[in-house]
Amino acid sequence: MSKNRKIIGLTIIIAVILLIIFTLYAMSGENTETVKIGYLPTDHDAALFVANATGMFKDEGIDVEFYEYNNGGDMMSAMASGELDAGYVGITPVIYSISKDVPVKIVAGAQNEGSGLLSHSPSVKSITDLKGKTVATPGEASIQSVLLKYDLKKNGLSTSDIESPTMKVSSMNDALKTDGIDAMLTYEPYVTISKEINNQTLVESSEDILPDHPCCVVIMNEKFISGESDKAKKILDIHKRATEKIEANPEGVIQYLPPHIVPDSEIEKESLKHIKWVSDLNDTYKKNVNDFLNIEKDLGIINGDIPQEKLFSEI
Repeated sequence: MSKNRKIIGLTIIIAVILLIIFTLYAMSGENTETVKIGYLPTDHDAALFVANATGMFKDEGIDVEFYEYNNGGDMMSAMASGELDAGYVGITPVIYSISKDVPVKIVAGAQNEGSGLLSHSPSVKSITDLKGKTVATPGEASIQSVLLKYDLKKNGLSTSDIESPTMKVSSMNDALKTDGIDAMLTYEPYVTISKEINNQTLVESSEDILPDHPCCVVIMNEKFISGESDKAKKILDIHKRATEKIEANPEGVIQYLPPHIVPDSEIEKESLKHIKWVSDLNDTYKKNVNDFLNIEKDLGIINGDIPQEKLFSEI
């Protein structure tokens, strides 16, 4: 064999090896593509924090990136634009987004209740005492805004009877402490922080306003569900196992919650007592979601029914 033929043969062998290496690398990249998950800075999303801190995603070979949003409306905008694959978010912006044909599905519950109406004045005994006052919420698209509207209507009032600005949850606590607002309807752990640290008055908890109402849910982009079904199933299983871990030992999981959300362990213990954990998508949970949907219809937030197959996906 001539020297040129040897060189050509060696070149072909190297090219084949490089092609095999490139192909294997590309296949590996498909299996380790990062899953982007949105969340809110709240104890309501504790299952996500516990799963990540205890290595559940890593153990299943799933790379994840987390994105924090101030409210559910902002997160749903990110879902609508395809920036996120999954998220932990309040039921209110999810229902509204699905009614507007945003391609997402509820795949599991995360928790029920866990919000509260607080005032800087101990003389405020009910929402009727806040007529003509300023009551802040995390945003028009938040479940807290719906709870406020529902509570007002239940007590013969309307949104025209109060001022209701949108504020970041952390800013709401500061504003209430300094009398910048008269009251706020917010979520945990900010309810407990306000009550226990800032000595504000808890007027009503969300279980008083609407018992057993669904709050945060786990959602996934339809494209992710269909295109990454194995990962979707693993993530749902991780959510269930993390929820079981919280239910089995609430105080034991405090160490896994983000320090920028958790002020101290004693406050956290109290906060977690006011949250009911769920991870199923059974008939009872679906009924609770549909009951809440009907409340939103009654309040004029959405129009018409939403088919069950458009709301839920059992993966």
